[in-house]
Amino acid sequence: MIASPVEQLFTLFNETALRLQEELQCTFLEALAETGENLFQGSILQEELSEITKKGLKKQYETIKLEQYTNEDIRKAFQLAILKGMKETAQPNHQMTPDSVGMLTAYLVGKFVKAPSFRLLDPAVGTGNLLLTVLNHSEKQADAIGVDIDDLLIKLAYVNANLQEQPVRLFNQDSIEPLFIDPVDAVVGDLPVGYYPNDFRAADFDIRADEGHTYAHHLFIEQSIRYTKPGGYLFFIIPNGLFESEQAGKLHNFMKEHLIVQGLLQLPSSMFKNKNAAKSIFVVQKKGEGVKPPNQALLVDLPSLSNKFEMDKILIKIEKWFKENKG
Repeated sequence: MIASPVEQLFTLFNETALRLQEELQCTFLEALAETGENLFQGSILQEELSEITKKGLKKQYETIKLEQYTNEDIRKAFQLAILKGMKETAQPNHQMTPDSVGMLTAYLVGKFVKAPSFRLLDPAVGTGNLLLTVLNHSEKQADAIGVDIDDLLIKLAYVNANLQEQPVRLFNQDSIEPLFIDPVDAVVGDLPVGYYPNDFRAADFDIRADEGHTYAHHLFIEQSIRYTKPGGYLFFIIPNGLFESEQAGKLHNFMKEHLIVQGLLQLPSSMFKNKNAAKSIFVVQKKGEGVKPPNQALLVDLPSLSNKFEMDKILIKIEKWFKENKG
């Protein structure tokens, strides 16, 4: 049986990363970033490797010609290798946006953002999986920016974008600190849920908690709005309980003042291990001159995303909503 393109690439990423992991005495994810960089640069950059390892790696890299693979093949294979590495380290904040959610977000970005070229920000870019899914499925020219505080994740995002030849500018910093970027037309983000530890920085935000730590996902929303042009769209993957917490009042008032709700697409609960972890895609638009709210917001309870028949019915409903509200 011939291996699929994704399997071929995954095997290469996995086997070469394991060799580097052993010799460099590092984690699998660190080794994966190194092997991805080697593949992109077309040379072996780790000088400390033994000659035998260098020769072995060179031979393996030569079996793959990246230009023969699609961006999506590369992204999926790299994503599988990252998921394998994450299982080993098991850090709860290293969660990857599922493919189906990325595709749905890409579809929504394509429907809402009308300009032929646009600036796109992911303030919680992680390994770049969500941002690159959106870029790979966009027919428009996108100038993309990603921000993440985790230096290993941002390195994986950098290698991931390079291998797919997607021009993404990446910033390794706390996303809640000031960002040195021009305003964007759209934001995508799978919001990290939890408390933000820096109360001094949080004090600079309207939605800061009156006492104790502020929710990070609330701050990400306000920060994203600051860097979005009037009329720009924001596509957030949010916890379903976003407006039920003790800090929800301030967030609600802030959003009412600055945003128009365009839609809420509740993801199927079968995607999540427990109901409390369930999420939705929340689509909002920054208020601005001439920006009108829809006649009614797009509210969708998504079926299992693998159920083609039910998903087709939902997509017809969404298309109808666009004709009536955005036509």
